Amino acid sequence: MLGIQDRTRAVTGITDPLRVEEQIMNMAADGIRPQILPEVEFVTYRNATLVVVTVFPGASRPYYVQSVGRKDGSYVRVGSTNRRASAEILAELERTSRNVAFDEEPMPKLSRSDLDLKLARNHFAEGPKLGTKELISLNLLTRHGRRFVPTVGAVILFGHDRLQHFADARILLARFAGTNRATIVDRVELKCDLIQAIEETLSFLGRSTTVGMAIEGARRRDLPQYPPAALREVVINAVAHADYSQVGSPIRIAVFDDRIEVENPGLLPFGLTIEEVRLGVSKLRNRVIGRCFHALGLIEQWGSGIQRITQTCAEMGLPPPTLEEFGTCFRVTLHATKGQSAHQPTGTAGLIYELLTDGKSRSTASIAKAIGVTSRTTRTHLKRLVDDGLVVEIAQGPTDPRRVYILASTS
Repeated sequence: MLGIQDRTRAVTGITDPLRVEEQIMNMAADGIRPQILPEVEFVTYRNATLVVVTVFPGASRPYYVQSVGRKDGSYVRVGSTNRRASAEILAELERTSRNVAFDEEPMPKLSRSDLDLKLARNHFAEGPKLGTKELISLNLLTRHGRRFVPTVGAVILFGHDRLQHFADARILLARFAGTNRATIVDRVELKCDLIQAIEETLSFLGRSTTVGMAIEGARRRDLPQYPPAALREVVINAVAHADYSQVGSPIRIAVFDDRIEVENPGLLPFGLTIEEVRLGVSKLRNRVIGRCFHALGLIEQWGSGIQRITQTCAEMGLPPPTLEEFGTCFRVTLHATKGQSAHQPTGTAGLIYELLTDGKSRSTASIAKAIGVTSRTTRTHLKRLVDDGLVVEIAQGPTDPRRVYILASTS
């Protein structure tokens, strides 16, 4: 939207919107390849004219600045910043345009004998028989020319020499003393198959976190520091959604006194935002791994993982998880501090947060009136609280005039 200042959000308007529209269309036609067709419209607000530019997702990714070229002129959005796309991201953009997942790609130099089918059948002991028909159905084998060969996902999960092909298909675990990385107490590197690694990771987290207790009559009941269901969900999600095409980026899990950070290589799939993830929207990066996990009962329903984590944390009085994109990784942080996030808001955001702690939903206008600031300022801080997962926005659409906000732990 043109005609609004970036930082103050003050509406200044555009004096010659027709000229701006022409400039935008010329830049799109002459400066971007493959060509895009943005939608430009004028909106009047308090006697000021704004220019609204909408660019719809296209199928010809990646799009790039023509004068710079595809390699150096392709950019992606990470949080609130624009970043030049790496070679791995460019490759993923191309796969997205072809509607192909990385783990669905064939490995033509390998054969069925390169898969540890005994290991696979042990994991599927209570599931499919895993004959040739089932291997093809799960896309562990795919046709390449006149023969069937393993897919990338099959090798990542069950390859005899999987770490030779995908050296970072492993999990690094660390327990730190205190709340920073200054002193490491325990460290484990899991190079076993990823399904077994999930169970060993959960075992590590169990012995690396504290356990409280509750007295119920004559009995003592152990209380874990984090809900076991949330730990299991966040670990499975990291393994299922990791970008195994990246080099030098294994899954990393760090345990601190006040939090657990779970990092997997790969930004969110293109077109998916953190806000949408919190609402249950999901795009599956690894279809083969996802299909196998579903058959094994590790995954029930795509898109509900973060919501289940948030719900189980709320039931224990813990804040919702923090979701972040950084570098080329995605991080989920579980907080052990009861009642408040480790990123407790201050200032105006803190006033909004405190106001919503009564569990009531409020509109932007009512919040602004209660804390004595403008609606524009209130909207800015509400967006940050929503981005941090502390507040939930309830609306039927992006322009719903009846939208309200409620504290995440009470929603």
